[in-house]
Amino acid sequence: MKMTHEKIIQISHQVMAAIEALDEVEIYDEPNNIRVQIVKILTELMQEEEKIDQLVKGRIAAQKRTIVEGGGEWEILYRKYYSEELRKLGIAL
Repeated sequence: MKMTHEKIIQISHQVMAAIEALDEVEIYDEPNNIRVQIVKILTELMQEEEKIDQLVKGRIAAQKRTIVEGGGEWEILYRKYYSEELRKLGIAL
């Protein structure tokens, strides 16, 4: 799922508000500096997700027979291949 930059900014504000609400966390840096890092991390994650998406679609397209995107078989293969790629990165669903 592709997110706009504005959505990433909005999420960074929500994450920062959640962090500030925790009594167990003491913040030593400016909140804006932390938000900038959150935006950077989320942007990098979205770029990585886009790479995985393209890789998975390429694997499906490379099948011997044509599999129509959006069809039931395509969706099953997409989820399977996507999960495999996440496992390779050490991310378990």
